[in-house]
Amino acid sequence: MRPGLFNLPRREPRRLFVTRTRTRSLAPEAGNTERGLHEFQTRIAFAGAFVFACFFVLFLRFAYLQIVQHEYYGTKAEDNRISVVPITPNRGNIVDRNGQVLARNYSAYTLEISPGKVRNLDAAVDELAQIIEIRPSDKQRFRRLVFEEKGADSLPIRTRLTEEEVARFAANRYRFPGVEIKARLFRQYPLGELASHVLGYIGRISERDMKTIEADEESAANYKGTDHIGKTGLEQAYERELHGTTGSEHVEVDAAGRGVRSLSRTPPTAGNNLVLNLDIGLQGAVEQAFGNRRGALVAIEPSTGGVLAFVSKPGFDPNLFVDGIDPVNWDSLNNSPDRPLNNRALNGVYPPGSTFKPFMALAALELGKRTPTQTISDPGFFDFGGRRFRDDKVGGHGAVDMYKSIVVSCDTYYYVLGNDMGIDNIANFMR
Repeated sequence: MRPGLFNLPRREPRRLFVTRTRTRSLAPEAGNTERGLHEFQTRIAFAGAFVFACFFVLFLRFAYLQIVQHEYYGTKAEDNRISVVPITPNRGNIVDRNGQVLARNYSAYTLEISPGKVRNLDAAVDELAQIIEIRPSDKQRFRRLVFEEKGADSLPIRTRLTEEEVARFAANRYRFPGVEIKARLFRQYPLGELASHVLGYIGRISERDMKTIEADEESAANYKGTDHIGKTGLEQAYERELHGTTGSEHVEVDAAGRGVRSLSRTPPTAGNNLVLNLDIGLQGAVEQAFGNRRGALVAIEPSTGGVLAFVSKPGFDPNLFVDGIDPVNWDSLNNSPDRPLNNRALNGVYPPGSTFKPFMALAALELGKRTPTQTISDPGFFDFGGRRFRDDKVGGHGAVDMYKSIVVSCDTYYYVLGNDMGIDNIANFMR
């Protein structure tokens, strides 16, 4: 081996080439690192600015709510803490001329559900039925009320609860949010069907009733908290006088909306009692005399014009309508051939009959068609237009003057008189 073979001159340039190659490959890596660091810092700056801007907006909103809107939201918070509860007044009683009570009130407990606070009404009702007796008719009436009175605060599912039922629910109240027991006044007609068409009845306020009430601002304020209104008869005609003035109570409530304590109270004013000229003893005697027959009778005291008896037969029991009449009783009344809901004394159309005769006699005197002593011969009939109109007495009443015509109620006398007077004179005088 010759000296110098291991120290060839080409090795040194190769070593230099390798070194230069390494130096050139590190320069791009350093540039990428600096660029990435710059981009990261830029992102952090933008994110910090965005977070700062968000906090600044929140601060401005917070300042707006706490300073500018402080009074408004303070009032709203106070309203949430304090609930104004309307106090329904006692409805006035209805009595006859002798003080006999025909319509009155009594207090009882009612189980009520607020549909807006209960998620599943059917499930809640089924669960309640395990504690308090709820009949199928109660469920059916409740469903009808939910459908008819949308938006109502609370609706009754059971009325007139016993003390035992109230105690059972009180022990399980925590299980039923949106369900409460309330003391309510109920209308009662102690004599049942007697004088039903005179008194009429009250019923739950319908959408039509509510539109009428809301049309008057004074009535709208006075009927807050009221569930019933007069529907027919005197209950409807004297609704304003019987209803009274609604009171109010400011109650502090908890987060669940339950009352904690009373802060102030404005008592309601009870409705006025209604005293009638009606004599319920006479009314009862007349209705008993009618029996099962249909008809009407109005007895008026001549000296005063007061109505002593006002009968329309057959009648109905107004107590059925107070809580909402059930379908069975409604079908029975509405589809009866006797039409017991029809007020025959007011709405019935009847021929005037013999009550018309004194007015005809007065017309004859005024128009000079007859004198009190002038007579006719009554054969017991009157022929007119090819038809024979008979009197109530076969053979007639003989010679009849004006006085006798009224005493015996002679039809033939007034057939002849009507023919002599003519339709125009009769119509003009009667008008």
